[in-house]
Parts: sequence; structure tokens; C-alpha cells
Amino acid sequence: MIKTPLCGLLGIEYPIFQGGMAWVSEAGLAAAVSEAGGLGIISAMNAEAAYVREQIRLAKTLTDKPFGVNIMLMSPHSAAVAACVAEEKVAVVTTGAGNPAKYMKEWQAAGIKVIPVVASVAMTKLMLRAGAAAVVAEGCESGGHIGELTTMALVPQVCDVADVPVLAAGGIGDGRGVAAALMLGAQGVQLGTRFLVARECKIHQNYKNMVLRAGDIGTITTGRRLGHTVRSLKNAFSRKYFTAETSAAISDEELEARAVGALRLAAVEGDEKNGCFLAGQIAGLVQKEQTAAEIIREIFAEAEEILNGATQWLTA
Repeated sequence: MIKTPLCGLLGIEYPIFQGGMAWVSEAGLAAAVSEAGGLGIISAMNAEAAYVREQIRLAKTLTDKPFGVNIMLMSPHSAAVAACVAEEKVAVVTTGAGNPAKYMKEWQAAGIKVIPVVASVAMTKLMLRAGAAAVVAEGCESGGHIGELTTMALVPQVCDVADVPVLAAGGIGDGRGVAAALMLGAQGVQLGTRFLVARECKIHQNYKNMVLRAGDIGTITTGRRLGHTVRSLKNAFSRKYFTAETSAAISDEELEARAVGALRLAAVEGDEKNGCFLAGQIAGLVQKEQTAAEIIREIFAEAEEILNGATQWLTA
């Protein structure tokens, strides 16, 4: 069985995180992943601290295993949520869309392992100086907000400068991706898109069906003009948004307003025309709905078989 130092650091059985996805990663999914031996993560998204506290306490009734909370630092409620997770003493906080340094001492004093998501070597170094327990190096193959570097290019460069465990994210959806990540120097992986079709995931069935129907070129990136590039599934909304942002006839303010509420339309209402269905490039690999436990066991069984086979090839 594949175990890395990350497992001992966090008290988990498998070195895998479930990504913190807005309108997706709630207490039920996070608890299911943690119960299956990974690290489930609740998304704080743009919600108020009261919602996050409710989700944390619900997750504690569903599992006694470690779980985390993902905080999007661009949220207007980020300061209150930062205080909330410290009070609730969650095991792990992951962060994105900003610099968490101003909150890290508070979290560390509460015994929380802080694991920022990074998209560059420069951000990695900044987080290491702030005392990050580990980092998630996320390539642009992932769904949602993305950087510029691919996972294959980013992960080894982050590993070269990091003296803490590195998790790879972006474009990983099966055991082959896990094996590749470990060969690049990562000690674990974070998956988002694969868990969209977990049976415990409560998103609308239309969202799951779109992921299952997606092919290898089924995603598109938008938002680059606004400085916040996002990867989502191709549909009427994403195609129209892509066309609009290349036009000088629409202002940045109007363009930004078009995206408001679109993710909720996808995840909660299943509006295939007007919703924004965030997903990564591995959507084409996803073939069926499974429980979180089945997903994790299948991925790591495949990864172990591949790594054992590679050893045989090298020594043949």
C-alpha cells in the first residue's frame, strides 16, 4: 500500500485530498472522503462564518477522522472564517486566491496544519517562509481558478525548493496520475473533478452527467481578461462568455457581472445552459459514479500496480 510522510503528518491512510470546490465540497462529501482514508475538505467559498461553522460541526458528527476547510482569501468574509476555523480547531486549512500569511500564526496556534495551494515557485517560497506545513502545487489542467504552469512543469520545480511535503493537483484523475505525481517528487495528490461524481457529492445530477459526457477537449478557459482565469466545461454559458471577453463592446464590469451566480446555477439547479460547470481536463477520464471509498481504493490500487511494474521494467 502506498504511504508517504504526508500520511503520518496528517493522520490519514491514503495521501490524497479532496479539493475544496465551491457549492460542491460540503460536510457530507468531506466526511465521506475522510472516512475512506483521505482528507476531505469543506469549501468556505464566499459564505459567512456561520455557514462554515455549521458545516464543520456537521462533519464532526459524520466522522472522527481529520478533515480540512478551504478558504478562498478573496471572499469578503475571509477574516471571520479564518477566526472560525481557529475556534473550531479543524485539522487542516487549505487556501487559495490570495496570501494567507496574516492568518497563519492564529491557525498554527490552534494546532492547524496550513497547506496553501500554490501555482508558482515564488508563491511556494513565500508560503514556506510563513510556516506552511505542506503545499499543493496545482497546475492549469485543474478546474476552477488556475495559474499558467502545467502540473508536469510546476510540481518538480516546487519540489526542488520545498522542504515540506508537496501535493500535486491538476490533471490527476486515476492511478496513472498518482504514480506520475509521486515520480515527480510529490508526496500526495489533490483531486477535485473525480470527486464530482462521488455518490456522496450532492451537486445536481445534471452536473454529474455533464462530467461523465465530457471528452478530452470538453473544457474551456475564460476570465483571462479579468486576471482570474477559470476552467469549466464547454456549454452555452462558457462559450458565450469566452466570445464576450474578446469583444471591446463589453466593459470589464459587465463581463464580471455575467458570472455572478453561474456556479450556483450549475451545482444547485443543474442549469445546463446558463450554469458555469467547473471541471478539470481529466473529465474525459471519468466514466462512472462511485462512492468516495471506491474512488480512492481504485486509484491507489492502480497506482501501486503501475509503480511495482515500473520497478520490474527498470530492473529487467
